[in-house]
Amino acid sequence: MIIAILAALSGAIAVAAGAFGAHWAGDAARELLKTGSHYQLVHAVAALVALKMDARGPAWLFVVGGLLFAGSLYGLAAGGGRWLGPITPIGGALLIGGWLWLAWSAARP
Repeated sequence: MIIAILAALSGAIAVAAGAFGAHWAGDAARELLKTGSHYQLVHAVAALVALKMDARGPAWLFVVGGLLFAGSLYGLAAGGGRWLGPITPIGGALLIGGWLWLAWSAARP
C-alpha cells in the first residue's frame, strides 16, 4: 500500500531532519528543522492511524500536507528562496483538513 510506505518514509525523513537540526544546524535553521520534523513525524503516525481506521482520504492529506509543510521549512532552513514560505500554510491547511476529515469519518456510523 503506497500511502503506508509514504507515511513510513515521511517518518524517517522527519527523524533525520530533527537529528540534523539538533546536531549540525545553526540557530535559525535549527528552529525550522525542529518545527518541520515535529509536524511531519506526528502526521506520519496520524496517516498510519487513519489507514487503520480505513480513512484513506485523511491519510493522504496527512502525508501530502506534512511533506509540503515540513518540506518548505526544510527548504527555508537550507537557504532556499523566499518562495518556499507561502507553501508552508498550504501544507498546514491540508493537515487541518485531514484532521477534520478524520473526525467526520469517525463520527459516521
